Amino acid sequence: MEGVIAIVGRPNVGKSALFNRMAGRRIAIVHDRPGVTRDRISMRIEWRDRKVDLIDTGGIGLAPGERSGDRITDAALDQAQLAIEAASVIVLVVDVREGVLPLDLEVAERLRRSGRPVVVAANKADSGEEVLGSNAFARLGFGRVVAVSAIHDRGIPELLGAVEEFLDEDGGAEDTEEEPLRLAIVGRPNVGKSSLINALDSSKRLIVSEVPGTTRDAVEVPVVIRTGEELERYLLIDTAGIRKRRRVDDSVEYFSVRRSEEAIGRADIVLHIFDARDGVTQQDKKIADIIAHHSKACILVVNKWDLYAGEVERAAASRVRSRKPILASFGDWVRQQMFFEDHAPVIFTSARDGSRLDSLLDAVRHVADQLRQTIPTPILNRTLHDAIESQQPASAGGRLKFYYATQAGTAPPTFLLFVNRRELFSPQYRKYIDRTLRRAFGYEGCPLRIVPKSRPRTIEPIRKPKSGQRKMLP
Repeated sequence: MEGVIAIVGRPNVGKSALFNRMAGRRIAIVHDRPGVTRDRISMRIEWRDRKVDLIDTGGIGLAPGERSGDRITDAALDQAQLAIEAASVIVLVVDVREGVLPLDLEVAERLRRSGRPVVVAANKADSGEEVLGSNAFARLGFGRVVAVSAIHDRGIPELLGAVEEFLDEDGGAEDTEEEPLRLAIVGRPNVGKSSLINALDSSKRLIVSEVPGTTRDAVEVPVVIRTGEELERYLLIDTAGIRKRRRVDDSVEYFSVRRSEEAIGRADIVLHIFDARDGVTQQDKKIADIIAHHSKACILVVNKWDLYAGEVERAAASRVRSRKPILASFGDWVRQQMFFEDHAPVIFTSARDGSRLDSLLDAVRHVADQLRQTIPTPILNRTLHDAIESQQPASAGGRLKFYYATQAGTAPPTFLLFVNRRELFSPQYRKYIDRTLRRAFGYEGCPLRIVPKSRPRTIEPIRKPKSGQRKMLP
């Protein structure tokens, strides 16, 4: 794969800090604790009109407290190796303050075997003396050593210039592809978020473990799916599990949860994942509140459905009364519990065996279409006229009069309703208008923003047309 820069090195040399600096924003979590980064984290960046993919990786080698043979540690090393194999050029990050360590030499030997070009970034060179100390890393045998300070933003242009020499000339070709649909995968810890992304991507792109908290960063995974003759592009954003705030007593987990909430904010659609065996918990409802706060379209995904169905069938066979909903009513039960997301479709999947993934993708396409639709103003006003005639708003502070309505935007769909006094537009009547718009136009999975605005009384309000007249509104 051309145009790929992989950032590698032993643990705790500042790879994630350098990744964030080169990307131009905070994406990877930066912490003094070794081994925080586990998955491959990628970001497309621009440098001198050239678009390249930048990849952050976990540390190569064992951090303090880690053991050889540990499943998560070994998986992080596998992810780093995949990044090396995909790279056009590798940035080997070392710590100029600690000098050349035996583990640096081991990493360098691994990179030599890969056959990829390597540029050494001597990080933490904050002073002139430390810049001079970067010369010691010439013994790694890669030629160019660039002294940088990721924290203080020093030496980054020089590093990118050195890397650019190894990128193909066509790396700067104009990118004419449409922006992919951004799907944030969120939920409590250990509900199968990473497994679901791996199933959609048909890969082992993300580390999967039964240990809660395996995912720490918000990891972006580009996926291309062929549908007939068309290619559909998605950017799947894996996130850390969101626990109750009072149980988040670790700074790394705190930043992980913050990254998850930021991923919700920049997504087009959020896939809210549940474990079917646990049902809907209080924490699930709090996550739904976060999604609603960001006004994001949402799909409710009940994962591990195969395991739940097996439990229900075994209970029925043994005639043991179960407090869990029967299979036929599970979707309705989820919607009743998730009152913040009662407009969202409910999809049942199993990331483990890949079942019903087609249904999930169909739901994503449907919600994306609903999110982008625009209602013509005359049709919108006719619909609202009928709704207002059917149920007049009740208000003790005066009579609420409607003049006209228009759609002001999409994602989320936003409607401006011009009235005589917006303070008379009650929350109850807002819900009534919301239900009216959904019955008429769908908007399944989409939040609706209904914004009343006061207008001068000189404008005629919406009235029922006289007999023989068409129902045309201004």
